Amino acid sequence: MLRTLYGKLACGLLVLLVAVGALYTAINLAITDRYMGQLNQEINRHLARNLVADRNLVAEGRLNEAALKETFSLYMSINPSIEIYLLDNTGRILSYSADPGKIKRKSVSLAPIKAFLRMEDPYPLLGDDPRSHDRQKAFSVTEIPGKTAPEGYLYVVLRGEQYDAAETAARTSYLLRLSGWAMAASLGFGLLAGLIVFHLLTGRLRRLTARLAVFANQSIAEAAGSIEPPAKGDEVEALSLTFDRMAERIRQQIDMLQEQDAQRRRLVAQVSHDLRTPLASMQGYLESLQMKKDSLSEAQRDEFLRIALHQGRRLGRMLAELFELASLEARESRPQPEPFALPELIYDGIEKHRLKAESEGVSLHLSVSPNTPFAYGDIGMTERVLDNLLNNAIQHTPAAGRIAITVSSGDDWVTVAIRDSGPGIAAGDLPQLFDPFFRGDGADKSARHAGLGLAIAKRIMDLQNGAITAANAGESAGEAGAIFSFRLPVRHAQDQAAPSETDNVIKL
Repeated sequence: MLRTLYGKLACGLLVLLVAVGALYTAINLAITDRYMGQLNQEINRHLARNLVADRNLVAEGRLNEAALKETFSLYMSINPSIEIYLLDNTGRILSYSADPGKIKRKSVSLAPIKAFLRMEDPYPLLGDDPRSHDRQKAFSVTEIPGKTAPEGYLYVVLRGEQYDAAETAARTSYLLRLSGWAMAASLGFGLLAGLIVFHLLTGRLRRLTARLAVFANQSIAEAAGSIEPPAKGDEVEALSLTFDRMAERIRQQIDMLQEQDAQRRRLVAQVSHDLRTPLASMQGYLESLQMKKDSLSEAQRDEFLRIALHQGRRLGRMLAELFELASLEARESRPQPEPFALPELIYDGIEKHRLKAESEGVSLHLSVSPNTPFAYGDIGMTERVLDNLLNNAIQHTPAAGRIAITVSSGDDWVTVAIRDSGPGIAAGDLPQLFDPFFRGDGADKSARHAGLGLAIAKRIMDLQNGAITAANAGESAGEAGAIFSFRLPVRHAQDQAAPSETDNVIKL
């Protein structure tokens, strides 16, 4: 029971109520005692003066000792709760009505007495109790007149020894029992009300705990589907809503992990297949060369070696691309963006691929819009994307074909479009064209994509906050062909690229 939140709250409430009840009782007793002292002193403030006047304690300017003793005896019989003391002008006790064995003081302080006679301080005004070294009590006092000056003071303690004994007995019996029952009833009612409130509050936590148990025992999809989001309310409802969001987020992450695992399995299978093909080809030609080296001519041996080397280089490129893609996916390769002139990078890329294009009989054309601003990206990574797209365009463009490279700009982007005059891309292949090892159904087998270059380009552009797309030229353009475009954000700086004169067209 004590291990549950409800049990701990109940014990805490019980301890709190007991402490509050004890504190209330102590404060109430202290206030009651002060109130009774103030009331008693207010009622009996002229008691000492009346004693001196009514009992003829002063006759012919002298203190009447016989009348004083008679007064002590009479008032102790009528009102045993008071004690009467006769003081001299210095506060020394001369005579008293109390038990002699219990008197602890020989004198009392005159400061409270003089304050009482001036009537300046509010009641209760406490004076020294002759029966104690440190206790003070409410009193009444008056001067005893003499012939020329007061002879002393009549000092009356209003709550004497017998009063204290009677009060102690009353508190021990009736008052304490009454207070005890009242406090017990109040604590019982407060405890019962608190337990009901705590039960209502912890009920929602119990329901949330049950939902967590269901979530733990069911599958992620079943648990998330069986939870109904609660209405917004207090902290408990907020906790429940947060749990629902967490469950939905976990479900989404599980779905993503399952999808990534499926992609990983497909990728491993595809990689194994694509790597096995050049490896098997290279191994077959080398084995043939080893077994038939005596029967093959010099030209045949050279051809076998050339094919084996080609397959080896192909295998090396595939492995390099695979490691590059893995590095990009793991964010081990991070871009170092800086403002740069994208047209200059295009010029350098064209110059790099000029010989290859000429050997394939393909012409390259570049068009740059005027006032092209600086792009903001990683120069090396952007060059890698450009090389890949130019290689693909040259590979898929037939002899005597042309490739048009266009650089344009807007308010926030610089865009490069590379358009070839090849067979184009099958419409069904466009959504998956940038997936790793995707094999499409292009217009011819040479146009099918079976590498990682486009997947690497897509990942590079994503890391640079850019974009890359692919589309077909369409019949409205007057000829077939594919268009690959990538764009980078513009770097708004004071130093922009030098303005171009007009559209420059370069033919290589």
